Amino acid sequence: MDMIANYGTTLVLIAAAFGFLMAWGIGANDVANAMGTSVGTRSLTIRQAIIIAMIFEFAGAYLAGGEVTSTIKDGIIDTVAFAGHPEWLILGMISALLAAGIWLVLASHYGWPVSTTHSIIGAIVGFAVVSVGAEAVQWGKFGGIVGSWIITPAISGLLAYGLFISVQKWIFNTQDPLQSARRVGPFYIFLTALVIAIVTLQKGLKHVGLHLSTAEGLLLSLVISLLIGTLGWVIIQRLRFNPEADLQMHYTNVEKVFAILMIVTACAMAFAHGSNDVANAIGPLSAVVSTVSQAGAVAAKSHIDWWVLPLGAVGIVLGLAIMGHKVMATVGSGITQLTPSRGFAAQLATASTVVIASGTGLPISTTQTLVGAIMGVGLARGIAAINLGVVRNIVVSWVITLPAGAALAIGIFYLLRWMFL
Repeated sequence: MDMIANYGTTLVLIAAAFGFLMAWGIGANDVANAMGTSVGTRSLTIRQAIIIAMIFEFAGAYLAGGEVTSTIKDGIIDTVAFAGHPEWLILGMISALLAAGIWLVLASHYGWPVSTTHSIIGAIVGFAVVSVGAEAVQWGKFGGIVGSWIITPAISGLLAYGLFISVQKWIFNTQDPLQSARRVGPFYIFLTALVIAIVTLQKGLKHVGLHLSTAEGLLLSLVISLLIGTLGWVIIQRLRFNPEADLQMHYTNVEKVFAILMIVTACAMAFAHGSNDVANAIGPLSAVVSTVSQAGAVAAKSHIDWWVLPLGAVGIVLGLAIMGHKVMATVGSGITQLTPSRGFAAQLATASTVVIASGTGLPISTTQTLVGAIMGVGLARGIAAINLGVVRNIVVSWVITLPAGAALAIGIFYLLRWMFL
């Protein structure tokens, strides 16, 4: 308790700095989940993608990030274990923020798309084991984390494969691709709108007091998507193209439709990502602020001070603007060559997997989900279409994320304990 009394303000400032670094890492690495495919297909330039993602990520983080956050990410540790040692929780959370932030910046520098959630979980587990003991960790939850390395990429890959094959069969491989697009396009618009609506209602707006049941959310999403699908049908029927144009020009015009759908989906994913993953940075930070302000009382959930959400939102935006292009390049063009229709299939499959995971409680990493979807699209054109060297590096980075975060957090925790205790 003496540490809190003597260094409380200093510890909050240090936690804020490291929380900002963590948010920076989230922006540099994770935002590629939303915008990487749009850049890889040349639907957006890097600059356009960054500007759009900055707007929607900031809006999601600041407007829908919530007023209360979990002290311990995903309940991976029992908060009761720290009731008698609040100073360990404070130093541990600071260690976790710095450790996860360092790992994310390092991964972003090399263009590795890793899970920000797994980064902070690994760091929290690391300091918990060396402070209060291994019994404080909910080890059963790690089965879901390891499973997410395989299950969610497989689901999104299958969905992306099916979507891409359907687009090829129903539109591009027909005698009149433009006429086929007029006929089938509204279905894809309806499907896109449905998934976007569900993602936004369930993931993007769940923190702002919108208390809809699952049935109400699905019904509202269905109504919205039917209206948008009808509007899309009207717009597509009014499109006029030169019937004398060659087949390649017809393909190009069809791809433009998919580019628009993909960009809209990416915006919704960016908003949902900002509202959810900002908690990876502000959760540990809010735990420090709450524990210091309450003179050592440890709570399972902590109120977010007015300055914490803007700090996280600005950190995400700056990380994206300064370092986000490297992971975008890996996701957008490093794994396989993408066109707007392929990118659309990958992006919609990712969003659909997020919906499935939300409804079933399946543990998920959006990064791993998108990589699986892009691989599914690549496999639809044959194994030779995938850069296996890039995929190998990505998978290795997934596996070492947990131990890397843990090892860094342990070292930093011992250093801080030496400094303050």
